[in-house]
Amino acid sequence: MKTTYIFILFIILAIAQISIPAQMIYHRETILKEGKAFKFKTEPIDPADPFKGKYIHLNYELNSFKTDSIIWKPEQDMYISISNDSLGFAKANTVHKQIPKQGDFVLAKVNWYNSNTKEVRFTFPFNEFYMEENKAYDAEIAHRDAQRDSLPNNTYAVVYIKEGQAVLNNVFINDIPIAEYVEQ
Repeated sequence: MKTTYIFILFIILAIAQISIPAQMIYHRETILKEGKAFKFKTEPIDPADPFKGKYIHLNYELNSFKTDSIIWKPEQDMYISISNDSLGFAKANTVHKQIPKQGDFVLAKVNWYNSNTKEVRFTFPFNEFYMEENKAYDAEIAHRDAQRDSLPNNTYAVVYIKEGQAVLNNVFINDIPIAEYVEQ
């Protein structure tokens, strides 16, 4: 009788250990298939984390918005209504404390609010792009060099957004995926 309970408990734990990661993967894949793609201009650095591995930390050019109607607190959730500008890059249209009823939007966190200039600074949750360890440093150097280039809009990240959830798909330099760019 006791072995039967242990076996049943083992089966339940095994199913839970498989279903939770499978659900997370399915959710991200759904966003990539059904979400809308936006290009965000980037400014990277390359940190290393012993638990996460090598990745490029991305700072986005779109990181603030002027608003005069709301006071924001640090670490507060905010929803940013976005669209594409004339060059095809993401731009903020409005910021909200509640989920917008229509249009494309993404969840972000408030960094700080300047009540004098009525500007709120924010951080997106898709700011880490993981790479093969041997390519991450070369990618950082290539991205930094591309930022110094006189060509505008040559470094960006493609992010898929669906119902406020976002998945970072890839980082590009001169319209070439960064992993391919560093191999050249």
